[in-house]
Amino acid sequence: MVNQNRKTVLIITYYWPPSGGAGVQRWLKTVKYLREYGWEPIVYTPENPEAPAIDNSLLKDIPEGVKVLKQPIWEPYSFYKKFLGLKKDEKINAGFLTEKKKPGLAEKIAVWIRGNLFIPDARKYWVKPSVEYLAKYLRSHPIDAVVSTGPPHSMHLIALGLKEKSGIPWLADFRDPWTNIDFYDKLMLTKGADAKHRELEKAVLKNADVVTSIGRQMADEFLQLGAKRVDVVANGFDETDFSFSNVTLDTSFSISHIGSINKDRNNETFWSAVKELCNEVPQFKENLKIKLVGKTDHAVLESLEKFGLQQYLEKTEYLPHDEVLKKSMSTQVLLLLLNNTPNAKGIMTGKFYEYLAAKRPIICIGPQDGEAAKTLEETASGKVAGFEDKQKMKSILKEYFEKYQQNNLKVESAAIDNYSRRKLTGRFAELLEEIAKH
Repeated sequence: MVNQNRKTVLIITYYWPPSGGAGVQRWLKTVKYLREYGWEPIVYTPENPEAPAIDNSLLKDIPEGVKVLKQPIWEPYSFYKKFLGLKKDEKINAGFLTEKKKPGLAEKIAVWIRGNLFIPDARKYWVKPSVEYLAKYLRSHPIDAVVSTGPPHSMHLIALGLKEKSGIPWLADFRDPWTNIDFYDKLMLTKGADAKHRELEKAVLKNADVVTSIGRQMADEFLQLGAKRVDVVANGFDETDFSFSNVTLDTSFSISHIGSINKDRNNETFWSAVKELCNEVPQFKENLKIKLVGKTDHAVLESLEKFGLQQYLEKTEYLPHDEVLKKSMSTQVLLLLLNNTPNAKGIMTGKFYEYLAAKRPIICIGPQDGEAAKTLEETASGKVAGFEDKQKMKSILKEYFEKYQQNNLKVESAAIDNYSRRKLTGRFAELLEEIAKH
């Protein structure tokens, strides 16, 4: 039940259960714990979104009595799918991940349309009706603050519209960058479209009372773009998700990647290092298992075939969130592949923190001076090898394999608890208290 002594916050999010995937986790878990910090959440989300997956296991995390406002959304995906020859029930992958084939002319045209006509994204048509609906709703249901979370960044434009109408305190939360996102240069933008993206981004950053990001690099970039104030609230993990009593470690030397792998995350140097170890250490080859859980770009499968590693592959499509966590806890080694893109130092994926909570050793392929590397060192949870550093990759894998043979491959670190979703929700609550006072 709603406690009248709590302040009220409206949370505008595209992703909400039963939608699955990474985008739903941050604010689902924050909503779960906000009441502990004196805030009553109201969620606003589409009635009929184009969900990346359906995951009914997430419904249990919605606290009893939380009000969820839903309005229908029109998205151009039916035309998009027809243009690409996709079936109505096929899902559209994010981040330019292509599972079946290399993109042809139709895909390139679709990308151009996406980048230049749907600014900032395909949910743009939901902005105006949402502002009208929420402005009317808030006249009879006063609140203390608004949160918008993106991507999709159209959610921020809804909050911007409410800010302009009512002046209500606003926290704009960015789970990923906008114009600095790793695939921005692949959108084939005209000068006019690029200018429009940047204009909207600056309007959000300058008008929000506080902006939050998941890492320091993104925060610094937003400050340079004109944000008044940017605070870092890291992603994290919910400890209650890891209370399984029936997880058994793999008997094989399993190296598991949990989540999607797009082309920018496919690291051929790593697969080459694994192949060389197979040739050099017979026992490594005999015990090896490569597990890929989630959507996988065709380039990854081609690389595994190129290096003769497909015989060790166990590929699993989308799993419910609780099953994914069991997989991460049962593997011997977790593989974290960062995008080999200019913003690599600042990449902090949501799954990274669930990797930490699984307490299995992590091998990260990415910048050795990046934010992920610093967190791995802080939590003593794994090791990092640069994108092209094959010898370092082999050295880490050999060390992990030797510990596996000794039945001594484990992670023990109290610092991991710093990334508890419950604790991180407290930081959001502090920020909301600050802006609600002004």
